[in-house]
Formats: sequence, structure tokens, C-alpha cells
Amino acid sequence: MTQTPSHNAKALARPVVLGIETSCDETAAAIVTADKTVLAHRVLSQIDDHAEFGGVVPEIAARQHISHLDHLLATLMEDAGIGFDDLDAIAATTGPGLVGGLMVGVMTAKAIAQATGKPFVSVNHLEGHALTVRLADDVPFPYLLLLVSGGHCQILSVTGVGDYTRLGTTIDDAAGEAFDKTAKLLGLGYPGGPAVEAAAREGDAKRFTLPKPMVGKPGCDFSFSGLKTAVRRLAEDCVANEGVLTHKDRADICAAFQKTLAACLVDRLTRAIALFRVEAGSSELPFVVAGGVAANSYLRSELETLANRENLKFFAPPMALCTDNGAMIAWAGLERFMIDPTINDMDVSVRPRWPLDGDAKPMVGKGKKGAKA
Repeated sequence: MTQTPSHNAKALARPVVLGIETSCDETAAAIVTADKTVLAHRVLSQIDDHAEFGGVVPEIAARQHISHLDHLLATLMEDAGIGFDDLDAIAATTGPGLVGGLMVGVMTAKAIAQATGKPFVSVNHLEGHALTVRLADDVPFPYLLLLVSGGHCQILSVTGVGDYTRLGTTIDDAAGEAFDKTAKLLGLGYPGGPAVEAAAREGDAKRFTLPKPMVGKPGCDFSFSGLKTAVRRLAEDCVANEGVLTHKDRADICAAFQKTLAACLVDRLTRAIALFRVEAGSSELPFVVAGGVAANSYLRSELETLANRENLKFFAPPMALCTDNGAMIAWAGLERFMIDPTINDMDVSVRPRWPLDGDAKPMVGKGKKGAKA
């Protein structure tokens, strides 16, 4: 594993960090430098492997990570033009996520760290999303964050690396899961988010009215399970009335669903903005949207409109950095390494559940391993 340092490495802005992401169904890695240069960035999607099941199968995901990660890393190093000894640290997603996939990425990262004598940096997947915007833009702390993805939907006050306060979260399902389940219900395929967005572009959002869970209620929490149920009943009504679910029905349902979900996000965020302003003691603050669902152009537009109305500076990572990727893990690892150059997390194990804010408790029920996120 040890390699001779390359001549190219001499001019790099230090530190230089390799990030590995295997928490779900993307095998990804990237190399990032202190001046925010992404030397190399590779993502291997498993969409085709899971499409026939309509969702991610954990065992298949883990096997695909095992099969492809070594080759992906070799190709990544070639792209970057440096060797493993040119790195200053190796970071990997340690949680939350599917435990099999996490183990593949973490054990590979630790092996590289052990072989090269470099430190291993454990990264929370959610922190990767939370800090990605700082790789793309000069966003100062504090900022208000909407973290919205397939498994998570949270509003957080971000006051520094490792310093997060949750203002709101979903009490049942994540927004991204609602997109995926809606797509599966309507026969639009996997992954659901892009499929629903594409169908919604052809639809009439005014044809159907869907409920807006939690809208107008105190607090900043979300709920999307009732919205999914309403979509299912709406589709069943269309079939009962017309004998079949037509292309137009699907498009109109998707448009109504997308518009309704956006309205729920805006309502909850409006309350969170007021809380955040009091907490931060300022009215002109950054508002950041991150996570896979942030790649939805309609939702981005609605959230940017909210930011303009509230006189907040709107930021979102580039589309390629919204979904799971190695660059966000490399950058989060780099930020942590910059704060503590002596860091070495070799004794840290994978955590399928790992809340970003340390005081998190399960919203519903109780599990031995605590809150999922």
C-alpha cells in the first residue's frame, strides 16, 4: 500500500485528505486539499443493482462496495496524480448508514491509514452533508441548515464543526423516502426522487389537493407518512374512477405531491428561521440546504424564494455534491483534521445510528441504540 511521494504533491495546499463514502448504495471516494481543490472525485452508482427491488437491499449494497472499492481507489489515485503517502489523513463515513457498507469503507480506510502511518478520521455522514457547502462557498458559521435526504429530514443550527443544535426533525418518514415511496406506488421506477420530479414537470399541481401534515402547528418538526398515505388513496381513486392510472394522472399526482411537500418544508422553516435569529442574535444569516433532495430543482427554487423573502443569504452545494459523494467526507475530515492535527480515530467502530446533535432522542418509541439520526 505504501507508495513513494510524488513530485506533484509538493505544490499541494496542505492538508490533503482522502474521503471514502459507503454508507448506502454509492461507492464513492475523493481527494480534497485545504484550498478547496477537489483533486479527484469518483462515484460508482448501484442504481441498476437495486432497481428491480424498488429500493436499496443492504446485502447487495455491501457486496458491491466490496467488489468495487479497491479498483475505484486505484483509479482515483491515478486521476489525482499522487500516491497514498502524499495524503495527510484518510477519512471515511463511520455512520449513520447500512452497517455492512459502513464496515467496507471504514476497514479499507483504516488499512490505508495503518499501511501509510497516516491518521484515520471518523466522519458522521450527516456532518459531511452539513459542511459540504463550505467546500463550494465561503459560508461562515453560524448558519441555518435544512438537511433533507432519503433517510433524514432535519433543521439544524450549525455554529461550528461538531457543534449542531436540532430545531426540527421528522417524527416519522424523511422527505426523500416520501419521494421514493410515491414513485414506487405510481410505478415510476427507482430512484424515486428524479422520477417524481420529471413526471411533475408535465403535471397540473392544481388538479389534486393533498393534506399538509404539521403545517400551522407549533414547533418545527415534519411528518410525511400521512402525505404518502394520501397519495396512495388518490391513486386508488383514479383507478376506481377510470379503470387505470393514466400518464396524466401520474404527472398530476406528482406535481401535487411535490408542491405539497415544498409547502410543508417552507412552513416549518419559517418557524425555524425565527428561532434561529433569536439564537444567533442577528437577522442576516446564511441559510443552507443540503442532502440528496436538495438536488430537486423545484424544491430549491421554493426554498430560495423563502430565503429571499426572509432576507437570508441562500446557499446550496452544486448538484453533484448534493447526493452521497466522497468529496463531502474528505472535506468534513479535513475540517476536523485542521482543528486537531493529532486526531486519530483508529479505535472508533461503525455506528449505524449516529445523531448529528448529541442530545437527540427518538421522536417516537425507544430503541436500544438510541435515535437513528
